[in-house]
Amino acid sequence: MEGTATFGLVVSFTAGLLSFLSPCVLPLIPSYVTFITGMSLDEVQRTRRVALVHSLLFIAGFTLIFLALGATATVLGRALLAYRSWISRIGGVLIIIFGLYLLGAFNWGVLARERRIHLADKPVGYLGTVLVGVAFGAGWTPCIGPILGSILIYTSSTADLGRGLLLLFMYSLGLAIPFLIAALAIDRFLTGFARIRSRLVWISRLGGVLLIAIGVLLLTDYFSLMASYLQALTPAVLRSRI
Repeated sequence: MEGTATFGLVVSFTAGLLSFLSPCVLPLIPSYVTFITGMSLDEVQRTRRVALVHSLLFIAGFTLIFLALGATATVLGRALLAYRSWISRIGGVLIIIFGLYLLGAFNWGVLARERRIHLADKPVGYLGTVLVGVAFGAGWTPCIGPILGSILIYTSSTADLGRGLLLLFMYSLGLAIPFLIAALAIDRFLTGFARIRSRLVWISRLGGVLLIAIGVLLLTDYFSLMASYLQALTPAVLRSRI
């Protein structure tokens, strides 16, 4: 199953990246950066060390909540191990529905309702930045919710705690790396964002296509078939390189 595991990690990282690029996260990055640092954008550009420290603490906060969610989903999947095939099939259907929602096929009120935790004032100090990250991670916005929910469904179907935590860590990494880059180069981020603002809807649709693909793979149990194929292919590739 090594091939499936690797593919799952790539999918999780890509899902995290698409979450960062989603229309309800990307435009708020400057606000989050100024909020967690307590500085203006001009000050952030001049004191990047402070931006680096607070960004890493913010990332640690939402990574902790993602790992907690991943552990919960995995434990639930392990408890229902006897129904693992049904979890994969039902989960596949749900993920396809999430994908269709991101494509704009329908408007589901439960998904569209805002559930992000709002903090009027940031708690003081470094611990406060971690708490803001936890609050961000616990948010369930219309954009990040379906993508994160799909990764959690896939995680529960693995019923493997170590693998489940790794999947959510890769999702968090896909969200964290571009955030860190944006915080350290906020001026370039603002310039780049202005160029792609009109294309954000297509990024959301790309996320929808990814979710539908994941859902189909789970529904058809193609992950297992892919693992067998990749395991048979890898030695041949290595021999050809030698």
